[in-house]
Amino acid sequence: MQLKLLEKKLNTFYHHFDKKELISPDPLEIPHKYNKIADIEIVAFISAIFAFGNVSQILKIILKLEQIWGKSVKNYFLQFEEKSEFGKFANLKYRFFSSQDIFTLFELIHEAIFEFDSLENLFMEKYSSKHNNLKKEISEFSTWFIEKSNEKGKFTNGIKFMFANPGNGSSAKRMNLFLRWMVRKDELDFGIWQGIRKNQLVIPVDVHVARISQEFRLTKLKNISWKMAEEITENLMKFDNFDPIKYDFAISHIGMRKKEYSIESKR
Repeated sequence: MQLKLLEKKLNTFYHHFDKKELISPDPLEIPHKYNKIADIEIVAFISAIFAFGNVSQILKIILKLEQIWGKSVKNYFLQFEEKSEFGKFANLKYRFFSSQDIFTLFELIHEAIFEFDSLENLFMEKYSSKHNNLKKEISEFSTWFIEKSNEKGKFTNGIKFMFANPGNGSSAKRMNLFLRWMVRKDELDFGIWQGIRKNQLVIPVDVHVARISQEFRLTKLKNISWKMAEEITENLMKFDNFDPIKYDFAISHIGMRKKEYSIESKR
């Protein structure tokens, strides 16, 4: 009975939140401003990387970056030049990211787009449909950026934090968030990467998702980690084996917006 109550509660919240008009406040609202697939992908990637901390501050820094890349995002990154662009980043920083870290991120995206034409092409180089989830692919994807920053002599703790590696136990929350946006398709998520199975996605775990997942008994673990993310995802598969991560936005926002979420609640 408890499992049935939880399934009903999760589906109720999913259908409540799966509406574009309810997206705000969330970093996902920024890529929704764009129409071209190539631009959406890049803006979503940057938005996901900055998706930690207070949501109003997240939106504030992304909007500042938006003034730099302008209306044609992919073209901006293809034509990105260090000498002409560096000064634009002088006063930009966000929590663990220095202005140099943010500038390095833009350099790395330039190199990825220039070499592979899209972030999807880079990610899919190591993709296998045989894997249960995307742990290996995320690790390889992050490693590419880390190695590039090392080659430039620009590897820092900020860059390390940008490109979390689940192979080291990290929950890789922001990478999983980006992949959810790219792979799933509904009113919120874009579904523009069509070569990956939705049930290979792993839930992006932050403090809100961890807390509510513990309340819902989707995890027995106390510390946020890749193992916790896998455990929550595996339990969500009991309710939707093909698309378990569809519940992520709802789980996150019932905590952020202080919605009633007790399993026993009759609301």
